[in-house]
Amino acid sequence: MIAFEVQDMTCGHCVSTITKALKGTDKDAKVQIDLATHRVQVEPVSADAAELEEAIKDAGYTPVPVAAVDL
Repeated sequence: MIAFEVQDMTCGHCVSTITKALKGTDKDAKVQIDLATHRVQVEPVSADAAELEEAIKDAGYTPVPVAAVDL
């Protein structure tokens, strides 16, 4: 599991945008997002952490890698 804190993710639209960006990078990845804690967790199939972080950045957000926790 790869996790990021995305403080500039503030609404449902942000969640949708980040989910689409991550699925565009790894279509079979499992994506869990907790808007209240600004936490994005990804269980990738084909992408690595750097590719996932870049996808979030390309979507216009600032991900910070963090330790994964159970959501």
